Amino acid sequence: MFTTTIKKLSDALTYPVLFVVILWVIFFIGRLTGLDLFRLGVLPRTSSGLTGILFYPLIHSNIGHLTSNTLPLLVMGITTFYFYRNSAFPMFFLVYFLSGIFVWLFARSNSYHIGASGIIYGFAAFLFFSGVFRKDVKSVAIALLVVFFYGSLVWGLLPLSVGVSWEGHLFGGLSGVLAAHVFRNSDPPERKYDWENEDEDEDYDPRKLKVDWRKDINDL
Repeated sequence: MFTTTIKKLSDALTYPVLFVVILWVIFFIGRLTGLDLFRLGVLPRTSSGLTGILFYPLIHSNIGHLTSNTLPLLVMGITTFYFYRNSAFPMFFLVYFLSGIFVWLFARSNSYHIGASGIIYGFAAFLFFSGVFRKDVKSVAIALLVVFFYGSLVWGLLPLSVGVSWEGHLFGGLSGVLAAHVFRNSDPPERKYDWENEDEDEDYDPRKLKVDWRKDINDL
């Protein structure tokens, strides 16, 4: 049991940490080379902006932008890969590409859209709505924790801040909701039966039972 838990935790840590490391490597490559990597973002409804669907979550405008995305990516990414092992990878890729496609189709076309915030909103929506759709104790508990720690993300769905791609947040979240519904039957909760919880007495021997026959007769 302990070994299985350690392996699950190790697997859950590997991919979110690797993704975040890739983000930081790309950021410093851009800084050291002076390349305008923001042009790899999504520029809606332009042929050149189509490549952004592949690269936009990997590009960040400054170190503050990347730093603010790092911890939520790790926390919600690890949570997803630990508790929803079977659906984590397909959910991630669905959110990654579908949110980019929606941004290209419907977002403002006067600027590039970059950053992994859409992935964060996808994770948050997936974790929350998995609780809504699945309704098992584990999923509901995770959903409530997401609301408690990251409920303020809802404000990022509104066009309240200049220079923030609220469309990326919105479409990342919608992609997460879709993923939660599509994969609602994956990773079913573990069933525990009463007989699994019974303590087995290895020293039990029915021949050693002492019976008070007189008491039994008097009770008749």
